Amino acid sequence: MTKRSKSSGTPKPTTEALNGWQQIAAFLGEPTSVVQRWASEGMPLHRQGRFVTTTAEELNAWLGKESGKPVHVATENTDLTAELKRGLSFVRHEKTPKKAKSKAGTGAV
Repeated sequence: MTKRSKSSGTPKPTTEALNGWQQIAAFLGEPTSVVQRWASEGMPLHRQGRFVTTTAEELNAWLGKESGKPVHVATENTDLTAELKRGLSFVRHEKTPKKAKSKAGTGAV
């Protein structure tokens, strides 16, 4: 009888490589043509002959850098509760400028 190892509840980040345009596009949820364009614009890739590879961590870091906000692509193993908490923490700590008060009812036309 084999024993199953107990999970600590938090999945470890996968360092599994994404091989080929189709796997990378499926991970990002975009068409292959869009992913190839992003590659020409600086998306992290490793070329092995005619093949391309990258990792989820590299793509998440690149997406975060491009958007200016922390980004994480959710996968089947992602703890969505932890990601929601991380996102809310970021939003709470981000300074938002206050909206200027409008002069409503001044009668100006």
